[in-house]
Amino acid sequence: MWKLSSMVLGAALLTAACGSASEDEKVPVNENEETPVEQENAAEPEITAPVMNVDGEEIGTVTLTEGPTGVAMDLDVTGLEPGEHGMHFHETGVCTAPDFKASAGGHFNPTGKQHGMDNPEGHHAGDLENIVADEDGNAKVSITAEEVTLESGKENSLLDEDGSALIIHEGADDYKTDPAGDSGSPFACAEITSENMK
Repeated sequence: MWKLSSMVLGAALLTAACGSASEDEKVPVNENEETPVEQENAAEPEITAPVMNVDGEEIGTVTLTEGPTGVAMDLDVTGLEPGEHGMHFHETGVCTAPDFKASAGGHFNPTGKQHGMDNPEGHHAGDLENIVADEDGNAKVSITAEEVTLESGKENSLLDEDGSALIIHEGADDYKTDPAGDSGSPFACAEITSENMK
């Protein structure tokens, strides 16, 4: 009888000890378990659009991606005259050849400033650096436009109700002459609209 009781008691103690150890072991596992959460960073807005010349021919593409310091732009075009070309965001996302200026409007300028990085009264949010085409007329550049966004609802958003456009001019921007830096006529255009968003 004592032997049986001892065995029962011993088994009970062993079970309790095992249970306690098991519970202790679960604590760090539970603490380290990853709880499913919603992804904090949703995919950033991205747009890829064809670049068309004044003859209505596609000469390349431009990709715009929302980034931490502005809109990152990757441009790859051909068919330009060798040398520097002015490039700006315009206020309307319509590229109707051959008169891109008429369809895309003026420079994207939500703050109402004058044109030009070197203009004391400037500059437009849509003012960008000149690009340089090589001797074969090719230009491939990556820049960040810090004063615009692809986020809807903001004053400086390129994706307002009528979108915006990227225009490449025939000549170089002098960064000071209002309204377009004496950069000549528009040569190529890309529509920046929600329809082109990935």
